Amino acid sequence: MAKYLVIVESPAKVKTIKKFLGSNYEVMASNGHVRDLPKSQLGIDVEHDYEPKYITIRGKGDILAKLRKEAKKADKVYLATDPDREGEAISWHLSKALNLDEKRICRITFNEITKSAVKESIRHAREINQDLVDAQQARRMLDRMVGYRISPILWAKVKRGLSAGRVQSVALRLVADREEEIAAFVPEEYWSLEAEFQVKGEKKPLTAKFYGVPGEKREIHSREEMDQVLAAVKDASFQVAEVKKGERTKKAPLPFTTSTLQQEASKVLNFSTSKTMRLAQQLYEGIDIEGQGTIGVITYLRTDSTRISEEAAEAAASYIKETYGEAYLSAGRSASKGNDKKIQDAHEAIRPTDIRRLPAAIKESLSRDQFRLYQLIWKRFAASCMADARYHTTSVKIDGGGYRFTVSASSVAFEGFLSVYVQEEEEKSKNITLVKAIDQDSELTLKGLEDKQHFTQPPAHYTEAALVKTLEELGIGRPSTYAPTISTIIARRYVAKEGRNLYLTEIGEVVNHMMLQAFPSIVETDFTVNVESLLDMVEEGKVSWKTVVSNFYPDLHEAVKRAEEELQKVKIEDEVSDVVCEQCGRNMVIKYGPHGKFLACPGFPDCRNTKPYLEKIGVACPKCGKEVVLRRSSKGRKFYSCEGYPDCDYISWKKPEAEKQEKTTEK
Repeated sequence: MAKYLVIVESPAKVKTIKKFLGSNYEVMASNGHVRDLPKSQLGIDVEHDYEPKYITIRGKGDILAKLRKEAKKADKVYLATDPDREGEAISWHLSKALNLDEKRICRITFNEITKSAVKESIRHAREINQDLVDAQQARRMLDRMVGYRISPILWAKVKRGLSAGRVQSVALRLVADREEEIAAFVPEEYWSLEAEFQVKGEKKPLTAKFYGVPGEKREIHSREEMDQVLAAVKDASFQVAEVKKGERTKKAPLPFTTSTLQQEASKVLNFSTSKTMRLAQQLYEGIDIEGQGTIGVITYLRTDSTRISEEAAEAAASYIKETYGEAYLSAGRSASKGNDKKIQDAHEAIRPTDIRRLPAAIKESLSRDQFRLYQLIWKRFAASCMADARYHTTSVKIDGGGYRFTVSASSVAFEGFLSVYVQEEEEKSKNITLVKAIDQDSELTLKGLEDKQHFTQPPAHYTEAALVKTLEELGIGRPSTYAPTISTIIARRYVAKEGRNLYLTEIGEVVNHMMLQAFPSIVETDFTVNVESLLDMVEEGKVSWKTVVSNFYPDLHEAVKRAEEELQKVKIEDEVSDVVCEQCGRNMVIKYGPHGKFLACPGFPDCRNTKPYLEKIGVACPKCGKEVVLRRSSKGRKFYSCEGYPDCDYISWKKPEAEKQEKTTEK
């Protein structure tokens, strides 16, 4: 009997895939990349046609030895790494590292880890796509050139531990530009006016908003203008000028892409982009479901396509018809694919692998956060296959004193997809009703006027969801890069995350200023978008990857030389705390390490005293009355405890509230 070896990236997939295949298939994991450019040097021979120098990643020797041993026994080796450029490159690196004979290599890809998808991929095995590999090689080398040539300048001019990146530096600039917009914003005054009318024969009053004059919308900008309007309308008689009834539809949403999943999970579930991707990876690779074994419950999570397969569409249609009725079934429409230049349409949208695997049915097999994310994906996909929602609408125009007031309302005529999936903004405006009977003959009595002063607000600070949306709209990066890019600028402390908002830090401001001064083309959004376009052309076989790299490096090299000579050093002082070093009496300063903030003596190296940084939250300990402080576990999870630990053993995983603590203390 022939022997086959299937190599996947993640050990989590091994168990799932092994049960789909026969006993003559061995399934093993490479644990991600096995070869890469060396960490200690650029790893690109710029003097000899930009040849990359790949080495085995430290710690992967034993894995490769086991894979070689199994590969020798196998008649065929199926390389089943992820279905994208990076996965294609990992397959290519595996073929080189294992010295595989090209005749025995089969590349297989699947968008979902299900029995049918895995077996179908084996039936349609192909060769490694060298164009995809070259596009990934070009991306990796461009990123390496930017990181390894510019980061040392930041170390020399600012401080060690900083970094620059082709995508991260643009993301940082977006945050910095938004901060500048907010700082430069000048509020403008405006006023709103609401009129409350009593409609004859109706108990419920009718509230209308100031519109302007008949046929022209007008804004009220000052108290004087408002007084002028009030004087004209307060004693005026009012009549209904127009009642217009109609119907509007709200289209069902498209299924999730990586970007829209990250945005919605942030808004609805308050997940960071990195948490969303981590949980989605677990759902894709396989969940151990009681009675069914390990099953991948969603399709591949890195995609910017909204396409779904015919089989998935048919299964969804059958389920919706049975559960909700034929009226709820979508009449069918072409899924929008966004910017066609950057679509990875080999993929589908993110969807459940089986629409009949209801979230409630597998809740017990999922963690709380896995369940919440799976439920969001399931509902969005089901909604995308359902009919549009329809609303009855009514708009009323009311005239008096030479001015016009308007009021609009809507009520759901047919729920359609809303029976499954209601977005936050839709929930607020689902049903707004007017008085029951109103027409042009209705008699109105003015009951009251309410005027309010307002000021225009500055642009909102970026949230992770908003930054992802902007990166996608501008065509910067790819689905797989959004989460690590945002994580990097937060980890480097260029950006601080408070609540949901992202704020530029002092060090982020310095780094962004240096990048703008010395490497303006790198942080230009157009440059980054053009690079993505070139990489797409490499993937399509239209441009050589070495052409892209060789055109980029000389300009970067010249810019680096100028920056080394012209950039001034910038000193960023450490933040001084109120904690006194018990060894030398100096006030300790706040430093940053791999696990976050810590306190260190500024007298280093003479005094090497360090302490954990305990962030007070302004709440008294319910046991002893001292301050409650924020700490982190060895796995990085936040928890709260008394600053008097170990004398006081108070601990809580949830942030305590001051009011509750006061009551507890009284008891």
